[in-house]
Amino acid sequence: MTTVPAPHRMPVLFLGHGSPMNAIEENAWSRAFRSIAPSLPRPKAILSISAHWYVSGTWLTADTHPDTIHDFGGFPEPLYQVRYPAPGSPALAERVIDLLGGDIAKISFDWGLDHGTWSVLLHLFPEADIPVVQLAIDCNLPPAGHLAIGRKLARLRDEGILVMGSGNITHNLHHALSSFQRGETATPEWAQGFDADVASALETHDTDFLVHALEGEIGRMNHPTPDHYLPLLYAAGAADGSDAVRFPATGFDLSSLSMRAVLFG
Repeated sequence: MTTVPAPHRMPVLFLGHGSPMNAIEENAWSRAFRSIAPSLPRPKAILSISAHWYVSGTWLTADTHPDTIHDFGGFPEPLYQVRYPAPGSPALAERVIDLLGGDIAKISFDWGLDHGTWSVLLHLFPEADIPVVQLAIDCNLPPAGHLAIGRKLARLRDEGILVMGSGNITHNLHHALSSFQRGETATPEWAQGFDADVASALETHDTDFLVHALEGEIGRMNHPTPDHYLPLLYAAGAADGSDAVRFPATGFDLSSLSMRAVLFG
């Protein structure tokens, strides 16, 4: 794969990962993931914050060979055969603990790479030869706490590490599945408006808006639970006001799931 020369500072990436089927289907979203790859410098390692490791506590994977986790059910058998055999990086896990503090972040051997991570990385870096560490999302923290962790992770960018959040800017899964069952494809105004407002805040680095975006009826409509939104706060925290903001993928899947990707820097 062709990659651009490494800059003095790595960019930060957020991806709307959507359905696990994007890992094996040839569709608009898998093509979008692959189109992003050539614009990324080759990182020394990747720190992924996936919506699907939403637990009590801030944990880091430290296995030298993390498992490919199939954290879903009811999908075709070929999806369960997918493996993303990237190495882990205990050194990166320890570096993140150093940045966040040992009283906050700890090592875990109970997780691996879930589909929020591997379903996009197998398109971005299909050789699976770059070390990957996952960082858990602490369900006990308020949004500002996740942004604060992201800011502490910003130093990794100067060390050749790609900080990557993986979730969705809008994620009302009940609405999405109901729309799919009814054959509806039109995106509702509440999803379009929220996605546009978040995009505008990202472009202007308005982190105050981003921290409070889930408050109120529209925020709760787009995110009945916050897990798919919070990875965006880690990415926004690792970015700063000098970073250019681009959206290399936009659009909605299953009517209301925003597949917007954000590239900072």
